[in-house]
Amino acid sequence: MKQEQVRQLIEGRIHDDGLVETGVTGVKLFRATQPVPCAPAVYEPCIVAIASGSKEAVLDGKRYVYDNTQYLCCPTSMPVTAGTPAASAQNPLFGVFISLNPRVMSELAIEMENAGGVIPTAKGSPNSFGIRLAGWDGAFSDALFRLLELGDSETDTAVLGDTRLRELYYAVLKGEAGRFARQAFGVGNTIARSIAHVSANLNAPISIDEMAKRAGMSRAVFHRKFKQATTMSPIQFVKSMRLNNAAMKISGGMTVSEAAMEVGYLSASQFSREFKRIYGRSPRQWSDAQHTPPTAAASIAT
Repeated sequence: MKQEQVRQLIEGRIHDDGLVETGVTGVKLFRATQPVPCAPAVYEPCIVAIASGSKEAVLDGKRYVYDNTQYLCCPTSMPVTAGTPAASAQNPLFGVFISLNPRVMSELAIEMENAGGVIPTAKGSPNSFGIRLAGWDGAFSDALFRLLELGDSETDTAVLGDTRLRELYYAVLKGEAGRFARQAFGVGNTIARSIAHVSANLNAPISIDEMAKRAGMSRAVFHRKFKQATTMSPIQFVKSMRLNNAAMKISGGMTVSEAAMEVGYLSASQFSREFKRIYGRSPRQWSDAQHTPPTAAASIAT
């Protein structure tokens, strides 16, 4: 079975906890043999596939736990908490992280639309982004195995890596999360572009009115469509993105004041109030709790 072959490939190539590059841009293997509690993170567009063990992410209060029966699809930047609380030496976590290239995904989505390709209808809201779990179907398993087996040859990786990655993207767009992913990468997805703009400009003033204007919508319509897509209001989304990014920067060794400025906070008191409201402790207390160097396992918690 391809899933077992995928697990064997990963296990044979990573011997310590943490992330390992595969040679294909945006594709990394990871391992964890100790639990890592869920912590603030920001998922950029990605696929996360677990070959052994389980992983979890929480978005706006909704918990997603997935293993080798489902992969996680996150087509737009999302503020989450994520970790590997069930990982242990007896139940190691092996998986692969795959960045989604927006240009390539958009090209494929448009090509499929032009060719009349039928993409399965995803359950739930027809215009939701956020996070979706999708089953490992045969096309996804085959494409993932073909992509990872390139690691046996540097020449094969260099020559065929982009082609095999494109094949995997295509399998995602054809699979259970296909319509869900196409909403973010197909034609006319103004909300997805708004999310990308927010993610790239967290340190600058962000006006909801300006976001609505850029999307060509009234403020009321933009607010409704944005919340439908992300489960959060635009203001809540921007705040969560900023605070999660700040928490990650503090965990990485940045001072509290530097982290606040990096994500666009001009008022230290406002940053502290909002941080404590979300995480239950002040930025300084959070910083003190992160004083020990992060473990290799923690590096793949997100």
